[in-house]
Amino acid sequence: MSKQNARKTTLLIIEDDRGLQSQLRWHFDQFETVFAENRQDAIAALRLHEAAVIIQDLGLPPDEDGVDEGFKCIQDILRISPASKIIVMTGKTDHEHAIRAVAMGAYDYYQKPVDPATLDLIVQRAFHIHELEADNRRLSQAQQEPLHGLITHDPLMLKICRQLEKISPTTVTCTLLGESGTGKEVLARAIHQLSPRRDRRFIAINCAAVPENLIESELFGYEKGAFTGANKQTMGKVETAHEGTLFLDEIGDMPLNLQSKLLRFLQERVIERVGGRTEIPVDVRVICATNKNLQQMVYDGTFREDLFYRICEMTVEIPPLRMRSGDKVLLARHFMNRFAKEHRQQITGFTPDAVASIESYTWPGNIREMENKVKRAVIMADSRHITRDDLGLEIAGDLSLNLRHVRQEAERNAILRALSMTDNNISAAAKLLGITRPTFYDLIKKYDMPVTQVPNGIENE
Repeated sequence: MSKQNARKTTLLIIEDDRGLQSQLRWHFDQFETVFAENRQDAIAALRLHEAAVIIQDLGLPPDEDGVDEGFKCIQDILRISPASKIIVMTGKTDHEHAIRAVAMGAYDYYQKPVDPATLDLIVQRAFHIHELEADNRRLSQAQQEPLHGLITHDPLMLKICRQLEKISPTTVTCTLLGESGTGKEVLARAIHQLSPRRDRRFIAINCAAVPENLIESELFGYEKGAFTGANKQTMGKVETAHEGTLFLDEIGDMPLNLQSKLLRFLQERVIERVGGRTEIPVDVRVICATNKNLQQMVYDGTFREDLFYRICEMTVEIPPLRMRSGDKVLLARHFMNRFAKEHRQQITGFTPDAVASIESYTWPGNIREMENKVKRAVIMADSRHITRDDLGLEIAGDLSLNLRHVRQEAERNAILRALSMTDNNISAAAKLLGITRPTFYDLIKKYDMPVTQVPNGIENE
């Protein structure tokens, strides 16, 4: 506890007995002890001090002789600060209430009268576990978010991340290929964040969303009087992105007559505004994206071959969500936590049938579809856990006649799901699968699966 002693870690004590308060303040002088005598004051103190460990009496006013107020206090604390460790103090005859408190989410319980030495050990252990869990969350987040904004455990996506880390520092024109909703713009922004241009602007334009007669002026800008309504000189997206990054989304929808002008810009790095005669040099990094087959479009004559080779100096194919092992539940949990916080909903997880439906559904709309469904489910859920009905999904069946392939895929997917559902806790994942840790490690080695290790000690708690 030397580290905590040095920085006076806060210990919140919820107790209305003034004599016991004095005793606990004296004993825990290595902490910054904060006291609250009722549920309202306890919640206010928790919001102010964000205490990692809390000692709480179950008998709180105005119900000193009962436990209802104490249980409500536990619920409120865990709703506001789920990571906090609550140590419940009870009388010798209140064992049943203590067990109920632990079942609700309390960390541990202690029976009065107070033995300071024993209580001290429980408190120190609670602080230790809280710190280990915080370290584990940080490690897990680093593994889950290998690039800024990208959440994944899938080996293929992790390989793509390594590719992007190599591409980012260069000026090579990169094209991201993949179905709609797979996160192409997220990856484009990640490239920008990893590049020397990170402090400059990232300008995106969706070539499919701009009317054909306006896209040239949107890209290159226009001079005053160039056309009806052009009342002033206006810079286009390319010029606005000077010294930054220009993201051309849905490049496959760019009109054929404009492709030659884009090609000239990519070759010469100069532009002319609509209605202008002056060449304007522009220094910009270009990233393109499309959900179309550009090679087929070249063959069909709807996309210029020379432009194709110019924008495809480096191509990255992004797999759809249905092909990403272990990412479905991982992303669903990420969206659930995000939207629960945004909309202040008390959602803590998914029911087993919801997890099964998330895994079995093919997600034709990819990550965008998942984001929408989870957001709706968070808002519409009637309980703390999102159900399959909340998501509006059905469990799809699939039959393959290659039993060996089915068994291997099932084992691999089960391991990824177990790791995702337990936040990479090896012991918990093995227990969930009904196997020993050595067997679990053998399977990881068999399928060559990268796993973030959990800090020593946390697995066995």
